[in-house]
Amino acid sequence: MKNYTITVNGNVYDVVVEEGASTGATPVKAPVAPKAAPKAPVAAAPAASGAAGGVKIEAGAAGKVFKIEAKVGQAVKKGDAVVILEAMKMEIPVVAPQDGTIASINVGVGDPVEAGALLATMN
Repeated sequence: MKNYTITVNGNVYDVVVEEGASTGATPVKAPVAPKAAPKAPVAAAPAASGAAGGVKIEAGAAGKVFKIEAKVGQAVKKGDAVVILEAMKMEIPVVAPQDGTIASINVGVGDPVEAGALLATMN
């Protein structure tokens, strides 16, 4: 099963798509209530051991990498833009969740990314 976030006419929907075997049965579609559009599509959480940096910087929304603002080894402050995503003709900054140093950049300009994709890590 895959989870997707879809925006239709400004309404954001969480959708679960089941993959694989077809049973021949007609799937039942459950109504999904719209949720508010995210204000800041930034997700960051401590990384598991073995990651390049101790803090993950992840995409908060699906889109395309428009610009990379930081370089490996660069010191950043909380709120500094690290990567700019383009989604629905909007530029969405993905910012550093805390002060630190960029340990890795895991994407390149033009790369398509899904929500939750690892963009960079920092220490």
